[in-house]
Amino acid sequence: MLITRTSTGWIVDAGHGLRALSSDQAKGLTTREDLASYLRALAPRLPATDATAAGHALPPIDQQEIWAAGVTYFRSRTARMEESKASDGGRFYDLVYNAERPELFFKAAPWRVVGSGGPVRIRKDARWNVPEPEFALLISPKGAILGYTCGNDMSSRDIEGENPLYLPQAKVYDGSCALGPSILVTDAPLPKTTPIRVEIERGGAVVFSGATSVAEMKRDFETLVSYLYMELSFPHGAVLLTGTGVIPPDDFTLQSGDRVRITIDGIGTLDNTVQ
Repeated sequence: MLITRTSTGWIVDAGHGLRALSSDQAKGLTTREDLASYLRALAPRLPATDATAAGHALPPIDQQEIWAAGVTYFRSRTARMEESKASDGGRFYDLVYNAERPELFFKAAPWRVVGSGGPVRIRKDARWNVPEPEFALLISPKGAILGYTCGNDMSSRDIEGENPLYLPQAKVYDGSCALGPSILVTDAPLPKTTPIRVEIERGGAVVFSGATSVAEMKRDFETLVSYLYMELSFPHGAVLLTGTGVIPPDDFTLQSGDRVRITIDGIGTLDNTVQ
């Protein structure tokens, strides 16, 4: 089933129309360890709503910190090595791709995240900027994967390429993270064949498109979560972006006005315009 956070509250789509949760029913919703079973039992009793009454989409989170994993796809390893050749930093990305320990970094506080329809940004001090389409995990306070959504880990490749230690500046800034449109809540793992697609539109024309799948990842979701929670506590749970396997060619950079659409089958399309 899908849950969506809107300007009027949380709504559920359990396969028999949209249903609205009351503020009491939605309190602490995304931190529940029993989220899937709670919604299955609750959904049939909820009042019906429609897309018009639901309002506009907000990021489908509450108070979760947003973290990210890097170099989880071979394509990402190659791109990072290429962009950092001038600084002689390429070997670090090869090492982390082949290491047991994954790369994990803080991406965004919840109030910095935008939802579908909101604007994402490129840094004014960067020349080479790309979206990074990623599977995003909603994780409970105890470390259970509760659901999945689309994520956009906006990145300034020239800043990170200049020096790997500049990664926080390349990755963490206002408007650098988008999530949505909904969370797929399920007890079952996401199938390995699940694709993620990205399409970038400029002036009404598609200037880049690409796709990958869970199967192309080097590390599985559970391993990434285990390392994130190894020595960190998350009383509100967390969201983890799991890395990108789709990167535009080196001669491409985002421009203001571009439209980025990231789609995962069964979840929907995260649709953002670049500022």
